[in-house]
Amino acid sequence: MYARSTTISARLESIDAGIAFCRDEVMPQLGDMTGCLGLSLLVDRSLGQCITTTSWATLEQMKASEQPVQGIRARAGEILGGRPEVQQWEIAVLHRKHPSATGACARVSWVKAPVASVDRTIDVVRLGVLPRVDELPGFCSISLFVDRGTGMACVTATYDDLAALEASRGTAAALRTSVTDEVPGSEVQEVAEFELALAHLHVPETV
Repeated sequence: MYARSTTISARLESIDAGIAFCRDEVMPQLGDMTGCLGLSLLVDRSLGQCITTTSWATLEQMKASEQPVQGIRARAGEILGGRPEVQQWEIAVLHRKHPSATGACARVSWVKAPVASVDRTIDVVRLGVLPRVDELPGFCSISLFVDRGTGMACVTATYDDLAALEASRGTAAALRTSVTDEVPGSEVQEVAEFELALAHLHVPETV
């Protein structure tokens, strides 16, 4: 399975309009595209960062959707007031303990590893990180997206609410260190926390 993420640095006053656009216009249009499994939207209301992610059954279907979604993406940029930046991913790990609900929050960690170490990164997250976060209070789900061409990896852990997200920070920091220790040459490039504004990615579990 595959995913395409679109990141926009938005005007703070435009975030609610962007959420409404994704919910009311983008999701119905994507639902008519072959292979699209769903959509999620993360927003940071303090910095304006918005990340929309669409999931796809195959790489070919995701590539075939690129031209049809260009207009949708451009319109989202106009509404939010920022330039869309696009990244394509392979969905390597997806585990849900329970569905998220209103008020859920997520922490996203971007890790850069040597290209030859992508499979090692996947193993470390699946066998080392996942079992530990699965035990944390308020934990909902975790995903790992990878780009085998660049070595980039994106880990997203979702929690019931802000309190659970905040309580997990210490464990999350230790787990990030364990990943870089276990994958030589890797480094954490960015960590950010978000409101889960839309949660309709609908990706089947991989573990």
